Amino acid sequence: MPFGYASPEQIMRDRAEYARKGIARGRSVVVMQYADGILFVAPNPSKALHKISEIYDRIGFAAVGRYNEFESLRLAGIRYADINGYTYNRSDVTGRGLANLYAQQLGMIFTESIKSLEVEIVVAEVGEEPERDQIYRLTFDGSVFDEQGMAVIGGQAEAVSGRLKERYREGLPLAQALEAALFALTEPGGERPAPAQLEVAVLDRNREHRKFLRLTGPRLQRLLEETELPTPSAEPSAEPSAEPSPAPAPETQPPIGPEGEIDTGSGE
Repeated sequence: MPFGYASPEQIMRDRAEYARKGIARGRSVVVMQYADGILFVAPNPSKALHKISEIYDRIGFAAVGRYNEFESLRLAGIRYADINGYTYNRSDVTGRGLANLYAQQLGMIFTESIKSLEVEIVVAEVGEEPERDQIYRLTFDGSVFDEQGMAVIGGQAEAVSGRLKERYREGLPLAQALEAALFALTEPGGERPAPAQLEVAVLDRNREHRKFLRLTGPRLQRLLEETELPTPSAEPSAEPSAEPSPAPAPETQPPIGPEGEIDTGSGE
């Protein structure tokens, strides 16, 4: 045995553990469907380094981990989309094709390079109908997961995903979807990120041509104010029904005539 020999299984385990630790240091990103498209939400205090970006007209990109590594993947995806859209047709550029491209690159780097990429990414494509929306989550080793309705990457992904499932349902309006995402990203007992600390974007199926839109400034502030409005609870509405209904007052009963007949007031 040469000095320093390690089995392939041990090497792969070490690479996977190294990548997981690097990804877990980052803050989580939530990607979820809402009534008019797909919502991206990420705590991000930086104004220059984006975790959420546009790849093509209908395709969005979200990532966690080392910025320089997932930025190179983003640029590669943009080149792939531009070349294929120009050479063939814009409809030939799909989220599935882009996810397969990323899976090949990540898998090759994981198996052949000394160090695996410390990244986890989501590729999302908005369709003409909600049933045609696509969300793909890709891990550092090239594994692809076709997510249904929502995906969480980075940080404490399992805990965030559990809180998101408590609030998520199909067809949520944008404000309620944002509230659900912020609830999931906020640890119990913690404070929600300030607007300046958030990066929010949507793929809106109702927009013409480019579906990707960043939500910043007053527009984001208005949405956040809507999420802070008190929602009507079931308890107040249940209180009146819990009390016995008052008996009708005696004076509301029709008067009785002298012969014991009910006076209907008809004048007869």
